[in-house]
Amino acid sequence: MRLLNLHTVIADVLSEHNELIPVLNRFGIRLGVGDKTLEELCEENNLDPGLIITVLNVYLNEDYVPDMLELIETESIADYFQHTVENYIHELMPNIEKHLNAFIALSSSVNDSENNHSNNNNGSGNKELGMLRQLFMKFKERMTNYLKKIANYDEDFPDELLHDLKNILIKHLSTEYNQNLCYAVIFSIHSFEKDLEAHNRLREKVLQPKLNQLDISGIRQLQHSIVNEISNRTEEETHHLTNRETEILRLIVQGLLNKEIAEMLNISLNTVLTHRKNIINKTGIKTVSGLTFYCLRNGLISM
Repeated sequence: MRLLNLHTVIADVLSEHNELIPVLNRFGIRLGVGDKTLEELCEENNLDPGLIITVLNVYLNEDYVPDMLELIETESIADYFQHTVENYIHELMPNIEKHLNAFIALSSSVNDSENNHSNNNNGSGNKELGMLRQLFMKFKERMTNYLKKIANYDEDFPDELLHDLKNILIKHLSTEYNQNLCYAVIFSIHSFEKDLEAHNRLREKVLQPKLNQLDISGIRQLQHSIVNEISNRTEEETHHLTNRETEILRLIVQGLLNKEIAEMLNISLNTVLTHRKNIINKTGIKTVSGLTFYCLRNGLISM
C-alpha cells in the first residue's frame, strides 16, 4: 500500500484506517483534525515527524522497512512505548471489559428468565458466562503484569488467552446469547489483537535496532527511567483522591445525599461539600453517572 508522508492529510487516512486513531492519541493528537497534513499536526503538537511517519507506516504495512531510524531519538521511541503501555492498561483492556460486562449482564438476565420459564435452575448458561469472564480476567492480570515489566523488550505480548476468548465467542457460544453485544466484544478484542501485532512489529523494526545502538549501561539507564516513570504515574493515579474522598465518592455513586453522607460519617455537611468539590476538581466529573463510570474504571466499585 502507499506509504504516508509529511503531506498526507490525516483525516483521509483515519477514515480508511480507524485502527490508527488510538495510535495518534498516544502522541496527543485527537479527533477533529480537519484537513491538516501530518506535517501541520506535528508542528502544532511539537512532535517528531520522523517518528510518527515510521510508527504509522509500521502499523499499516507489515513489510515496511523503516528508513528514518537515524533521525529518531531513542528517548522519543521509548516515550511512545510508555504511552502505549498506559493506553493498553487504562483504555483498550477496560474497553474490552466494559463490552464483556454488558454482554454477560444482559445474557445472564436472559438465561435467568428462560430458566424460570422452563423450571430449569441448573444455571449452566450463567456458569458458562462466568467462565468467559474468568478467562478475560486471567488475561487482564497476565497482560497487566507483563506491561508493568516492559523493561524486558525481547518477548511478545502474552495474548493467547485473548485469542482463545475470541474463538470461544465465535465457535462455541450458545446462539441464544445477545448477538449484538457479542459482536461488540469480538470487535474490541480484534482491534486490540491487531494493535498488539503492529506493536510487536514496531518493537522489532524500530525499538530493538535503536537499542542495539546503545551500550549496556545506556540500555539499563533508559529502561530504568521508563520503569520508574510508569511506576510514578501509576502511584500518582492511585493516590489521586484521598482515602476520605474515595470513601465519600463511593457513597455518592450509591445514591446517598450530602446530608446522609454527613450523618453516616459523623462529619459536617460543609465538610462533605468540600470533599465533593475536591472530587469534582480532581476528576473533572460532575454527574453521578459520570462519577459511577469513574469508579468502575478505576476499580473503586464493582459491577
